[in-house]
Amino acid sequence: MKTSDFFFKLPENLIAQYPAEKRGESRLMLLDRATGKREHRMVRDLPEILCRPEFRGKDGALPLLVFNDSKVRKARIIGTALQSGAKAEFLLLERMGTGDWKALVQRAKRRKTGSVYVFHDKNGAEAARAEITGGENEFRFLSFDRSIDDDWLERCGHIPLPPYIKRQDAPLDADRYQTVYAAAAGSAAAPTAGLHFTRELLGDLAAAGIESAFVTLHVGLGTFLPVRSENIEDHVMHEESFSINKETAAKIEKAKADGRKVIAIGTTSVRVLETATPHSLIPSPQSPIPPQSLTNIYIYPGYQFKSVDALFTNFHTPESTLLMLVSAFAGRELVLESYAQAVSEGYRFFSYGDAMLIV
Repeated sequence: MKTSDFFFKLPENLIAQYPAEKRGESRLMLLDRATGKREHRMVRDLPEILCRPEFRGKDGALPLLVFNDSKVRKARIIGTALQSGAKAEFLLLERMGTGDWKALVQRAKRRKTGSVYVFHDKNGAEAARAEITGGENEFRFLSFDRSIDDDWLERCGHIPLPPYIKRQDAPLDADRYQTVYAAAAGSAAAPTAGLHFTRELLGDLAAAGIESAFVTLHVGLGTFLPVRSENIEDHVMHEESFSINKETAAKIEKAKADGRKVIAIGTTSVRVLETATPHSLIPSPQSPIPPQSLTNIYIYPGYQFKSVDALFTNFHTPESTLLMLVSAFAGRELVLESYAQAVSEGYRFFSYGDAMLIV
């Protein structure tokens, strides 16, 4: 299958540059993958929608929602080359065992090994220096002259808005490019399906008898690196770390045993659930899942889902692994038809855009 099979035309004005005025006030397309029927609602309608027969399991049991609670780091940092004074933007992805950071860097060919960059805090004072110690392709390793932790990034870093948002990050992004239930810092991009949920909506879902559980997958290159191969099968996914605690594992296993539907909130939750399913979710000597595990699972059409029964997700970029995952779940033709209708109906696309729920 070709990467170009997942291309679609999208008017630039439909790429959301800002979140909805109020969190949760986004449109929602419902898609029944069995019938192809589509319905247009609002995210705030979820408590009523998820009580409908198509979302109920055996004996009318209500579904279980599985969220990714990873927290976005202010991982985008801007340095000034010590020798030339040129600016360079780095996206910190992973802290290595040595204390160095693996980073994605703009105009990587210009960022030579041995170059030193100076980083400043929000007041313009020097906050750190780093030397490029190596790297390949668009990656570089940065060795800093001090420990770079989440506190440092909070003071000196920027929210890592994706490149299709054509503006600098603003104060509102510190709140809106973060889920209300974010807990464990580690992501270089938001698990964007979760951005729609308010505390009030989560409370309404619980009041309706709909249970929630939380996994953690730190969003990195496995999620957002573009597919550059002509054939989708040739793309290699980068590893991302994930974890499932015992309480969540027990909830998921009980839901499956009781014949309830498991609804993944976002593609990252899908990847956790589908990675963990071949094991027992609850760690045991027979099938252990380490507290912190890695996944490079690559889901594209032809994949047989083992755990996920329904998917709540945003509208994704053309030719992306995210669109391929959604197409594996609902069928490429049906998904692209639904995207075409979303365009004609003026839905907002990508991270700050509207949502769809596929059953």
